[in-house]
Amino acid sequence: MFPYWGSPFCGSEPVSRKSHLERKLKFLTWMRDDLESRLAGINAAIDTIRRQLDREDTAA
Repeated sequence: MFPYWGSPFCGSEPVSRKSHLERKLKFLTWMRDDLESRLAGINAAIDTIRRQLDREDTAA
């Protein structure tokens, strides 16, 4: 799931500290963006179900 930053198996050339941190930042930013979009979808589903329940309560 997580990349092995600085792992000798990921590349044969040594990676500078700055390059390592930039790659790590890029990956973590991507993870955050992905989680934000998933959370937005979950929140939308929750809102939809709540609206449906409210409609059923008012119709009954």
